[in-house]
Amino acid sequence: MTDIQTIAPRDKAEILAQALPYIRKFHGKTLVIKYGGNAMTDPALQADFAEDVVLLKLVGMNPVVVHGGGPQIETALNRLGKKGEFIQGMRVTDAETMEVVEWVLAGEVQQDIVGLINQAGGKAVGLTGRDGGMIRAQKLKMVDNQDPNKEYDVGQVGDIVSIDPSVVKALQDDAFIPVISPIGFGEDNESYNINADVVASKLATVLKAEKLVLLTNTPGVLDKSGQLLTDLTAKRIDELFADGTISGGMLPKIAGALDAAKSGVNAVHIIDGRVPHAMLLEILTDQAYGTMIRSH
Repeated sequence: MTDIQTIAPRDKAEILAQALPYIRKFHGKTLVIKYGGNAMTDPALQADFAEDVVLLKLVGMNPVVVHGGGPQIETALNRLGKKGEFIQGMRVTDAETMEVVEWVLAGEVQQDIVGLINQAGGKAVGLTGRDGGMIRAQKLKMVDNQDPNKEYDVGQVGDIVSIDPSVVKALQDDAFIPVISPIGFGEDNESYNINADVVASKLATVLKAEKLVLLTNTPGVLDKSGQLLTDLTAKRIDELFADGTISGGMLPKIAGALDAAKSGVNAVHIIDGRVPHAMLLEILTDQAYGTMIRSH
């Protein structure tokens, strides 16, 4: 790591000037950022993330943050002596678990992120899918992977019915940075826990975002020999699904990313949240710090 102090002023100016075409290109555009993984739990990376979001806002872009919080929910449930149960990777959410999910995500986690961004000089506002009637949801029907006739009851896990982004747009236009917890509401005012990657992908689509950025704990999408695939098209991804290159926890991420790319989001970036300032490097430089999925 080069000490920043040892870089000559002229080189610093060159580095800054390189960001200019990207700043021009994305000025006034919306970026939806899914914040999760290590970037969320390591204090130094948290500070970097907050600085990146504020810088992007100050150079004229409109970042919208959607956050997860699996580990934090797990910790809270353990404190209450509740054992987390998962079916096919989904957390089974009974009424008591849902209460915990709401106060952990909408209380603790969301407000921590709002605080970090404000500390870095931004003006963040925390929202859930309830605010402004943003995320209408229904109960997720989960079908068995092997037997399509078998269904599981995973409780208050939601499937998005529709997203009304007007509250997000109103905040954006007024220099605020929205920070959204992935909680939706149903017809009878019941709450639903929704996968944060899914919320980010759908929100990027309805906001007609320029970019969807997913921060993860991997370098990006890797091929079978472990090499990073930096540039993918929707067609190529279908092939990677088919031959099993993309599997496990990457599946829901990429499926959502692919939907967004096919529905008009210009580029989806899956980037390594363990790299300091990964987001700035990916958006404002020529360097690829992850996988970019292009719509065509």
